[in-house]
Amino acid sequence: MQDVNPIYTEKRECQDCYKCVRHCPVKAIKVEGGYASVMPELCVLCGHCVEVCPSHAKRVRDDLPRARALLAKRPRVLVSLAPSFVSEFPGIAPAQLIQALRGLGFHGVSETALGAQVVSAQAAAALRADDGRVLVSSACPTVVSYLQKHRPNDAKHLTALLSPLLAHCRLLREAFGNDIGIVFIGPCIAKKLEAEAHPELLEVVLTFEDLRRWLALAQLDPSRLTPGPDDRFVPDRAAEGAWYPVDGGMIAGMKASCAVNDSSCMAFSGLRAIEKALDGLGESVPDASLFLELLACEGGCVNGPRAASRGGTAAKRRCVLGYGRASEAPGPVVPVLDIRAELGADAAPAARYSDGQIRDALRLVGKVSPVDELNCAGCGYDSCRAFAEALIQRKAEREMCVTYMRKLALKKANALLQKMPAAVVIVNDRLRVIEANEAFARMFMPRGGDGEAVRASSPEGLAVGDLMPFAHLFDSVMRTGEDLLDRDLRYHSTILHVTIFSIETHAVVGAILQDVTEPAVRKAEVIRKAREVIQRSLTTTQQIACLLGESVAESEITLNSIIESFTPDRPEEPRPTHDWRKLYRR
Repeated sequence: MQDVNPIYTEKRECQDCYKCVRHCPVKAIKVEGGYASVMPELCVLCGHCVEVCPSHAKRVRDDLPRARALLAKRPRVLVSLAPSFVSEFPGIAPAQLIQALRGLGFHGVSETALGAQVVSAQAAAALRADDGRVLVSSACPTVVSYLQKHRPNDAKHLTALLSPLLAHCRLLREAFGNDIGIVFIGPCIAKKLEAEAHPELLEVVLTFEDLRRWLALAQLDPSRLTPGPDDRFVPDRAAEGAWYPVDGGMIAGMKASCAVNDSSCMAFSGLRAIEKALDGLGESVPDASLFLELLACEGGCVNGPRAASRGGTAAKRRCVLGYGRASEAPGPVVPVLDIRAELGADAAPAARYSDGQIRDALRLVGKVSPVDELNCAGCGYDSCRAFAEALIQRKAEREMCVTYMRKLALKKANALLQKMPAAVVIVNDRLRVIEANEAFARMFMPRGGDGEAVRASSPEGLAVGDLMPFAHLFDSVMRTGEDLLDRDLRYHSTILHVTIFSIETHAVVGAILQDVTEPAVRKAEVIRKAREVIQRSLTTTQQIACLLGESVAESEITLNSIIESFTPDRPEEPRPTHDWRKLYRR
């Protein structure tokens, strides 16, 4: 399971809705064979596809078995608990949650916010250098991945520091030794990639959803526990680092502890907002250093993809800030740690396609001119040209285009309708013809003076009552919604075999009318009737045979019982065995 991407598709559940494509901010979804799968090389693990998938086909990798295995393997395993636990478990005291985690087998619980304070101190030092640089926080792994994979020119602005989680892991190993195991618990999916990239620091990442499931399996309810003196955070309780999970929280901590200037800091949350904030940044010439705190989730980590709810941001923010203020004094001494990191860009070069290539791709979905480019976004892409590029990259399929599929369905339906030998007509609720085939026109449309030429105009729009004497049957099906099946009606010198049925109840009705007096139809009708007679005969024969078999069996049972009742018991002589069926035949 550890080789599975943190977000994957359960193909049996994927329903071809393309909702994940529409909501993916980086279009890291590949549709192939009707299934939408995540492309790890483009995915930034924001979790939007998991959240919006209506059939729950997008899944998050379950690392709970790995956490349990780590507890069995290591004598001491510590929890790095995300600071958003405050808003995730309202009404539960930190000491109660710590006791519950220790009840699961963990040696101790520490706040990830301690690592955040280390990052804040070193980021503030870099900002105070005031060399006119733009610095982007490396706190959010989704933002880091987004810049590295999709905005490599902006990735150079990332502060060359470990994330707060990895800095915390390093702090814990300095304090407790390198033989400990560490499990992070929080609302983030992207942290799983940090564990994969730095297994020497972090072993397993669980989500708050995983923790709730684990507590339920262990029948532990934190709200019912009475904590003791040992149920406290180790090695210390965090201070301003507890503000990290809300947007602007890191900057607030830097200003409180590191005397950072207000004008040199900005905070943005949500990938769409981050995209707009970064546009044009490289073109400006700053007169002083600028620090950008960027968080992928709107409102911050309190609305992470695996948080219990993705709303109520104001209440969550108030809860987190209140907890942070309560823990401000006395704050722990920020240790001096080497948390430098290389955060280069690893994006693949962006593909460039000529206008001719894009036009060729658009022709595959019937778009031969700019007028055909509706840009409806039904396929999940913002424009038809973006969809064409996805077709070239084999990330998309023609069937994703709604207009293409509609036109294709109409073409197939019309071809089938026109090739049918029987007359077919579809009428609306005013009993006017919506569509009819050529056979219907030949059968019911007025003829020219020579008696042979079919009227050139289309029957569409004409009242069905003006074309045939049994329009009341259409009206009946329209009103009642009950289909009229296999009715034989006389029309002029012919007999019509008629079936009238609802297509949309009380709105659209269709009919199939066949002239059974035509030679080919008569032959087919005779064959059908003959088959019906043969089938009925076979059924009757089987029933008779079944009844005879039952009668013979019952007779045999009755005769055997009579023989046994009249035969005296002679134990010294063997009882003769008679085959009464042979005697009966004689």
